[in-house]
Amino acid sequence: MIDLRSDTVTRPTPAMMQAMANAAVGDDVMGDDPTVQRLQQTLAERVGKEAGLFFPSGTQSNLAALMAHCGRGDEYLVGQLAHTYKYEGGGAAVLGSIQPQPIEHALDGTLPLEKLRAAVKPKGDPHFARTRLLALENTFQGKVIPADYIEDAAAFAREHGLGLHLDGARVFNASVASGRAVHEVCEPFDSVSVCFSKGLGAPVGSVLVGSKAIIDEARRWRKVLGGGMRQSGVLAAACLYALEHHVDRLAQDHESAAMLADGLREIDAVNVLAQDTNMVFAEFPAAHSDKLSADLRKQGIMIRAVYGGATRMVTHLDVTPDDIRRVVAAVKGYFASC
Repeated sequence: MIDLRSDTVTRPTPAMMQAMANAAVGDDVMGDDPTVQRLQQTLAERVGKEAGLFFPSGTQSNLAALMAHCGRGDEYLVGQLAHTYKYEGGGAAVLGSIQPQPIEHALDGTLPLEKLRAAVKPKGDPHFARTRLLALENTFQGKVIPADYIEDAAAFAREHGLGLHLDGARVFNASVASGRAVHEVCEPFDSVSVCFSKGLGAPVGSVLVGSKAIIDEARRWRKVLGGGMRQSGVLAAACLYALEHHVDRLAQDHESAAMLADGLREIDAVNVLAQDTNMVFAEFPAAHSDKLSADLRKQGIMIRAVYGGATRMVTHLDVTPDDIRRVVAAVKGYFASC
């Protein structure tokens, strides 16, 4: 099956499974799982932060970061389409008593500074939530956020006394695509959540990195949120393997996405809207979305064609160039038969 629904669908490679089987473990809640400790330290050093903390999911990692930065009745500025706002169950508000202030994105995925500036609440006025944090995402819908914008956003955050958090679920895609070391991409941020179960291909796991103070606070919230795991070195070993073997190969996923976009552009019925890093967004005729998905599935291809909207297709380590050629041929064949 060729699965383009997301890069979360990857399966552990045999070598990754072997690393998991051989992992040295302890009780991570008690702080003595050696493989978890090695993952946290290795990633923190690579990203240029003081400390790291292993989480079962990116959603929980982001939420613990927001709760470490913000208190009850505080507010964070966030993109209207950002994952921490739109796709994480409202956790900041529901569990953290933190008010999100959504900001409309610019076309390049950034949050315009003038909109951010207008959204910051007056200090000391009890009518308003206290603005404490700016949260960005990189990559955002596959787009690499420009480095100069991040520098300007960091300066804005410092100007207003705000923390700066990065949802870096695909930050290694941003690093590889931009040709910048990951520590350069992450340097301006006080905290960064890095996901291993997307393009890096681990089955489970994210790591929050930041200052020791932020990580100490997040550790408490991880326990409160139910994220304390015991012999989790088995999972951390998969993340370490991914960190050591699956980062540079992300460039292949970007090339596969470009190949897919080029192939789909040759089909008159398909409108390719964007291709960035490992994501392709395309419009299929609305009347064909369900039929197309069903037809492709019969041929061993999985996509989630959107009725009257943009369909996202994501390449990953389980998708080869031959698979891309097969997908393009199948889509061509479908519309040729209509």
